[in-house]
Amino acid sequence: MNEKRFVRSNDKMLAGVAAGIANYLGLDPMLARLAFVLFSLLGGAGGLVYLVLWIIMPKE
Repeated sequence: MNEKRFVRSNDKMLAGVAAGIANYLGLDPMLARLAFVLFSLLGGAGGLVYLVLWIIMPKE
């Protein structure tokens, strides 16, 4: 049984958060990374969300 898990990926650029989210959702990791950058640049809380997820998401 192949169960999807919400974990940080070993395919990482920084901490594996974006790649882990992309793997969970079945997306390209670059799209998830781009989303975090866009949320950060457009006045959102992308950086803060990334840091919180880095702390709470378990490693793969």
